[in-house]
Amino acid sequence: MTNKEPVYITGHIHPDTDSIASAIAYAFFKRAMGVRAIPCRLGPVNAESAYLLKRFGFEEPMLLTDARVKLSDITLDPVSCIREDATIFECLKLMEKEKRTYQGVVDESMHLVGLITKSDIAAVGLGDTAYNIDLIKKIELDNICQTLDGTIVYREDRMHLNGKVSMLAMADRTRIEQYELSDRIVIVGDDSEAQKTAIKKGAGLLILVWAENVSEDVLSAAKENHCPIIISGHGAMNTSRYIYFATSVREIMKRDIVTFNIFELAADVGNKMLRSRYHIYPIVDSEKKLCGYAARYHIMTSKNKQIIMVDHNEFAQSVRAIEEARVLEVIDHHRISDFSSTQPVSFRNEIVGSTATIVATIFRENQIPVPQNLAGLLLGALLSDTMNFHSPTTTDKDRQTANILAAMADLDIEEFAKEMFAVTADTTGKTYTEMLNQDMKIYDIHECKLAISQVIVQTTEQVRNDGVEIQAAVESFCRKKRLDLAILVFSSIIDNGSVVFYGGNRSAWAEEAFPNKEGEEHSFQVGLLSRKQQILPRITDVINIYS
Repeated sequence: MTNKEPVYITGHIHPDTDSIASAIAYAFFKRAMGVRAIPCRLGPVNAESAYLLKRFGFEEPMLLTDARVKLSDITLDPVSCIREDATIFECLKLMEKEKRTYQGVVDESMHLVGLITKSDIAAVGLGDTAYNIDLIKKIELDNICQTLDGTIVYREDRMHLNGKVSMLAMADRTRIEQYELSDRIVIVGDDSEAQKTAIKKGAGLLILVWAENVSEDVLSAAKENHCPIIISGHGAMNTSRYIYFATSVREIMKRDIVTFNIFELAADVGNKMLRSRYHIYPIVDSEKKLCGYAARYHIMTSKNKQIIMVDHNEFAQSVRAIEEARVLEVIDHHRISDFSSTQPVSFRNEIVGSTATIVATIFRENQIPVPQNLAGLLLGALLSDTMNFHSPTTTDKDRQTANILAAMADLDIEEFAKEMFAVTADTTGKTYTEMLNQDMKIYDIHECKLAISQVIVQTTEQVRNDGVEIQAAVESFCRKKRLDLAILVFSSIIDNGSVVFYGGNRSAWAEEAFPNKEGEEHSFQVGLLSRKQQILPRITDVINIYS
């Protein structure tokens, strides 16, 4: 049975290739199992990920900014609207057709300009006629004709109305002479003498009922007195009623209305709704274009987002407000840290070098075929996270899985790795501040706020030559992020090691974890490649000593 609610599959913040590829691949797997799965990212993709996505024909996953439900995540009442120059009668018919008690009023670009409800229309139809005088003054001849299903017999651009209506359909000429009809809409029957009398007494508009045509002498009188004539398609009673609905909706719509943005959090919207008593609220985008409608029940019935975490299990590394989401699964190869749940969770954590290895294994376990391009993407993620098998986190399972994926994708592992790491190691045009941000993870260890950023380079020689500039960037980054310690690691697969820079008020701890050779600064650390198994454990051991 297909899950109707979307399930968002996401890696960690500052996503690397393993995080992006695993989200895409596992979403593919879940969709094959009948789940409405959506791959997500929590930040911009790096150059390596962008290269692999383009090479294998994948779009960037959607950006997920918050685990809480937004209005855009809720099934709203769909857009239904009317233009402000439409008549009240048209609006009422649309309400009846769509079984709604409201309509948004929009301009030609779908910008919301007002809202009209049946209560607004009821005030016109049921209120004292004195209320409608100002409305009738502004009425247009074509709108009246359309509303009455009528025919314009004589059009007069110089129509003069004072907003009052007289219904004299049954009256004869003698009685009509007793009424004040100047500038009024006058409803009369099929009596040419009564029609001429009404016109000569100054009627602003003559509406005929029970009539099929107009005599020539009546037309002559109408032209002489500038009085337009309409033959109504209804009887006297309905004609008199419908006239009041021939006014355009702009005259009665509410302009000062409560609206919400489509990207607002549902919980915040619910709180705001409690401060008003409207039964419906238009939802607009950032340009004020109408997107739909929400009522209180939309908020009350909304559910928290369903999320599957891949390539991480720490809430600090996940999407904002992850603790308010329904976490369904975790697929990861990192240490288990601060994860907790109020309900059972499928938790798969394996000692392998890449989450892509686990995801590829899940495909095989369930006998789900892996498309060729997806196999290539997973292989790229596996090679990236294991640094082409140079990382100490690499296992035999990673190597076996890589061979299987390479066969599926028809790729030579060594040639593919060279091409991919040439892109990864290209830092042309990037500032050191950008490098600090591109693959950064933040940890809280015994109240020490620590950031570790890792950058892959072809060789560390140039890095050591730029030591002063890099050190200044790390110190500035540490202050801006309010960190106790920031560590920037430049790793070279070719050189089989890394150069480490660090800043902050706990720099001495990093110096102890990554000691320099005598007389050197930022010495080359042979064999130091893995953030998970080498860099983080070393600094953690030192922090534990002093905390």
